[in-house]
Amino acid sequence: MSRRADRCLSPKPRGECPGASARGPSLLERSRERGGGHSPDDREETAMHDHRKLGRELALFDTDPLIGAGLPYWLPDGATVRHTLEEYIRTAERRAGYRHVYSPVLGKRELYEISGHWSHYSDDMFPPMELGSEQIVLRPSLCPHHAVIYRSRSHSYRELPLRMAELGGMYRSELSGVLGGLTRVRAIQLNDAHIFCTLDQVADEARAALEMIRSAYQALGISPARYRLSLPGPGGKYVAAPEKWQRSTALLTEVLDRSGLPYDSAEGEAAFYGPKIDVQVTDGAGRESTLSTVQVDFHQPERFDLHYIGADGAKHRPVMVHRSIIGSVERAVAHLIEQHGGAFPAWLAPTQLAILPISEAELPNAVALAERCTDRGLRAEIAGPERGTLGARIREDRLVPYQAVIGAREAADDQVAVRLRDGRRLDPQPADAFLDRIGALIDAHTTELWDEAVS
Repeated sequence: MSRRADRCLSPKPRGECPGASARGPSLLERSRERGGGHSPDDREETAMHDHRKLGRELALFDTDPLIGAGLPYWLPDGATVRHTLEEYIRTAERRAGYRHVYSPVLGKRELYEISGHWSHYSDDMFPPMELGSEQIVLRPSLCPHHAVIYRSRSHSYRELPLRMAELGGMYRSELSGVLGGLTRVRAIQLNDAHIFCTLDQVADEARAALEMIRSAYQALGISPARYRLSLPGPGGKYVAAPEKWQRSTALLTEVLDRSGLPYDSAEGEAAFYGPKIDVQVTDGAGRESTLSTVQVDFHQPERFDLHYIGADGAKHRPVMVHRSIIGSVERAVAHLIEQHGGAFPAWLAPTQLAILPISEAELPNAVALAERCTDRGLRAEIAGPERGTLGARIREDRLVPYQAVIGAREAADDQVAVRLRDGRRLDPQPADAFLDRIGALIDAHTTELWDEAVS
């Protein structure tokens, strides 16, 4: 048996970051309630909400064999969703006291030998590239680079916790048979962060990370399926440091217990260097995957000889907390496509407002309204009469959160007749007031389409 085939059958530790839930019961849960099997309705629903199918139909992303398996490219609407999601995460991190960095996607083999990735994770890494006397590797994670960035400057205990974040690329040598859509890819854009802190600060930082995840899920309309304490299991490659494993596990258990979140434990799901809290989600077919994670790491600070100067003037070893709010951007977008069936929350939607002039006579008003949207940072498109009847255009743009219909009466009074994606029709209202109202909802990153409390 080849080394690569063998890795599919042998238990192994997970990587330190996730690679790459429907409302109500999942299809799997409904199937279990019936005693197993999927009904025709369930199979149809699963197919309708498969992100690979929807992603192509909605022109969000695609693949091409000439580029390669597991290497999707993003089309303009998909790029808009991705960019908006990334900026939301960056803003949330800045508000939480994180500093952003950039680090290269390549590193010398020696870097990953020090971190432990080479001995514990090399099967999932691309082969080294020979450059003169050096071997250069596409990175499988960001944490070794962040450890080196921390090490490049001296630090006082007064600086801690030091929160370092990056939306960066990494690469996994996934087998062709497990690749699919955006959920399992070879080139990954990861939302990653590492918090360098004292032992006394670990629990508070882990709790704060879980709160960031909760807040992001609320804005994105994601419901976690469960929280999992991921522990080492028999037969896996883990760093041999029993005392550090016990301390890490105790810290994360305390965080989960004090948070009041329901969770279960799972052996064999830990990273090679430590336990982690995984936030699990399910797709329309009931398949479970990890989206977000919080981990405690005593191993890499020791391997990279990280330290800070304490109040006593002596060197002390920091603890490294790994934290990812949404995991890989690819997997997060795949889940959002399936969760919402392409009807993204208004703040995330590639087109937020469809402007529908009833006839050519109202087209100048539509153009003027679109320009006002651009000035306000709203994403609007004009669906003019050349695209068919008004009814046909309304149906075509059914996934757009807001539709503004402009007829002769609305054009004369600078008003719009509003249709919401959920089918509600609102009375004609001043165009600027309407834009103010949806702009406020979008800026609030809410999943609500309309605030009835606002007069």
